[in-house]
Amino acid sequence: MLRALLCSLLCPGGVAWAADPAVPEPPPKSFTSTQTLTLAGQKVKLRAIAGEIDVSDGDGKPVARIFSTTYLREAVDAAKRPVMFAFNGGPGSASIWLHMGLLGPKRVVVPGDARDDGAAPLQIVPNTFSPLDVADIVLIDPVGTGYSRAINGHADKEFWGIGQDAEVLANFVRQWLTKYRRWGSAKYLCGESYGTTRAAAMTRALAQEEYGTVALNGVILISAALDFQGLRAIAHNWRVSQSYLPTYAATALYHGKIARTDLGALLAQAREFAFTDYAAALAKGQRLAPEERARVRRTLAELTGLSESWLDSVDLDIHPFRFMKELLRDRGLVIGRLDSRYTGRDFDSGGERFDSDPSGNGFGADYSAAALDYLTRDLGVDMGDRRYLALNRSGIKPSWDWKAPESDRWSLGMNPEWPAHVNVAPYLGDEMRRNSDFRVLLAMGYYDLATPFFAVENSMYQTGMLPERVTFAYYEAGHMMYVHGPSLEKLAADIRTFIGRR
Repeated sequence: MLRALLCSLLCPGGVAWAADPAVPEPPPKSFTSTQTLTLAGQKVKLRAIAGEIDVSDGDGKPVARIFSTTYLREAVDAAKRPVMFAFNGGPGSASIWLHMGLLGPKRVVVPGDARDDGAAPLQIVPNTFSPLDVADIVLIDPVGTGYSRAINGHADKEFWGIGQDAEVLANFVRQWLTKYRRWGSAKYLCGESYGTTRAAAMTRALAQEEYGTVALNGVILISAALDFQGLRAIAHNWRVSQSYLPTYAATALYHGKIARTDLGALLAQAREFAFTDYAAALAKGQRLAPEERARVRRTLAELTGLSESWLDSVDLDIHPFRFMKELLRDRGLVIGRLDSRYTGRDFDSGGERFDSDPSGNGFGADYSAAALDYLTRDLGVDMGDRRYLALNRSGIKPSWDWKAPESDRWSLGMNPEWPAHVNVAPYLGDEMRRNSDFRVLLAMGYYDLATPFFAVENSMYQTGMLPERVTFAYYEAGHMMYVHGPSLEKLAADIRTFIGRR
């Protein structure tokens, strides 16, 4: 107890948990309840199990206690039911966003038109869009998030890394399949944001034979982060400007900064320009001839709504955070990163980047409050005085090991916080080539400035991939497209169709 108390005092938020091997672990906790939900015109009776499963190492010794929420449809043949394992990203996020926004039997309603969600009372309603009629669902909180933690003398940090995280969650999946006798079921992973990085890495971990190969039927990747070279928003990484350009164009159109009406035609032009003249201009740098620079600058202004003088001042290289601050500076507004439809006001308009993400401010509070209310009230979860860590990014990300396993084909040197270049997309290609039933659903928001859709597209058309096994789905919202009513309805339909194709 003293060791745990000292850790909670010395570590930010008590997040660097290390179990005391001298103190015996109490038995895992589990809370079971039932719910009934009407989905696709039929009543679906569910058994909900919210609780802990101990995950063992190669010697059969428990090393981590993973908290998850399992939903099983009753009065059906379980052997014929697909099962979906789902998680959010961060790294450092619990699964509350997918749980309360898309997959669970209840969801929190937030304004879908880019307005702030405000404060309580919450609007929690039956989730008639949940895919629980076509698949059982397991929502997983990785180690160091939710109630999940290391046990038996192990430290949470042992599981904080691309490979380490994938291995422990792959073993969780195996133990869940054994516990619930579901090895014969069709199996899917569903991840959002870094959760898509995790899902790709888990395809490799699950393919290993030591503890039982798990052949997946597919993965659902929501707002995917696969090849970080096109995502790493640092200065002078011109691949980022190229990857983000179509999203800049969509955002400029949404906010009335360009005189266009057809989003599809605009994005087609932005993609082509990004591949050709813009990519060449960024690569040439100061070798760019004045007339070519003027021509590129003019087209770039037409696509993004940014002034030619400003584009000149940044040498045509548009950093995402600069774009968020600059696009609506003349209106005294900044735009959101997770969803660029959202706007907000900073302390002043003179800075290089926003004070905080208006879209994160717009819907973050309701999800956290709704998840905690639902866990304790509806599912009856009682973990005593232990805190539920909904978002532990500040504790986990600085310690995250970004080296992908056996990654010399596609990964360069790492620093403690961010990868120089991580690319887990080839793991998906590997699984496609060894598993003829494996497919990928990519769900992408047009207004996502965290994981832009064009970067994801580029990842899936590289050597080793099989694009014919990939479904590309687009939504007129941002990173969490399910906050937008029409996008939620479309995404739910796309997931049902994807699972139904097996």
